[in-house]
Amino acid sequence: MRLRVEFTTEPFDLDEAPAHAVVARQVIEAAELDAVDVGPFGNTAEGGADAVLTAVDALLRKTLQAGATRVSLQVNVVGTAGEGAE
Repeated sequence: MRLRVEFTTEPFDLDEAPAHAVVARQVIEAAELDAVDVGPFGNTAEGGADAVLTAVDALLRKTLQAGATRVSLQVNVVGTAGEGAE
């Protein structure tokens, strides 16, 4: 099964990326995911279920430790291991 995760961390800072946002980027870019898109107001990544769920666990733990006061995320099933993403 393939999953897509979309997430944001808060509080926002329009002048400079806060530490929790930098940590979120590092976690997602280091994970074994495909189709990673990191932006200033939202981030998405896709991959196998195990890889996405492992990355989400690390994302939550590390961003909260780095000062995030809120992490909003959505996880969607986008296909199975033998299929392409929809």
